[in-house]
Amino acid sequence: MASNRKQALGKGLDAIFGEVAQSYENNISNNHIQRIVELDIDSIVPNPYQPRKQFNNESLQELAQSIEEYGLLQPILVYQEEEHYVLIAGERRLRASKIAKLSKIKAIIADIDLQKLREVALIENIQREELNPIDLALAYQELIQEYHLTHDDLAMRLQKSRSQITNTLRLLKLSKKVQEMLLSEKITQGHAKILVTLDEANQEKIAQSIVGQKLSVRECEDLVQKIKNTPKQKEKKQEVFEQSQVQKNIIQELQSFCKKAFFQKKKLVVEFHNEENLKEFLEKMQKS
Repeated sequence: MASNRKQALGKGLDAIFGEVAQSYENNISNNHIQRIVELDIDSIVPNPYQPRKQFNNESLQELAQSIEEYGLLQPILVYQEEEHYVLIAGERRLRASKIAKLSKIKAIIADIDLQKLREVALIENIQREELNPIDLALAYQELIQEYHLTHDDLAMRLQKSRSQITNTLRLLKLSKKVQEMLLSEKITQGHAKILVTLDEANQEKIAQSIVGQKLSVRECEDLVQKIKNTPKQKEKKQEVFEQSQVQKNIIQELQSFCKKAFFQKKKLVVEFHNEENLKEFLEKMQKS
């Protein structure tokens, strides 16, 4: 079953994003010109699978000003659901048009399989690279969990390096406070990549130092290294180092669809997202 879902995602990444682009091309042609319409802006509801959570207000204001001056050059993409329309692509354009106090907006009504909507939303935003680091990591995580992918699988399908996928996902190991500091640009992604190697208490402690003392990435790295070289941290590091390759492989496999997986001395600790995730794990164990 997992294999079939992987194949479905492969089609999604190669074809579904192209399918969205093809919808634009087809509908702009003379034969389908009736599919480009002007919709009441209030009849459009947000995409429930929109992975981007943060929108830059200054950037939206600039886009709104451009729309007021030149009009909307690229229609948004929607699908119809009963008496309203659901946004597939173009949330920034929709938000900016509302700021510009437009009552109507140009849109293309796409004929698209609704089962693919979530994939389209995730892929459209990942491909455009407009997500902040945390939202991008969450989008990667959704694809990995939904289709039971390894980091290598996702890297190949998105045409990214495996290290880029892994390093981005590691940002989710930051505490919520540190994630907020990254989103508000109080610390950089370079700082964040170093902080993920610490426990949450030390992450927040060092993050506050970065802001208060305006530490560079190199200075942050030196400070983190000093913390790691304390006797307690050395002991933890040695315990991790002594993990066998078999244990590392098990952890990597489990982390592709579980919330957390790690060895604590001779015990394997696994944390699941929900009951369905647990059932999938048990089914996999029975098949092994």
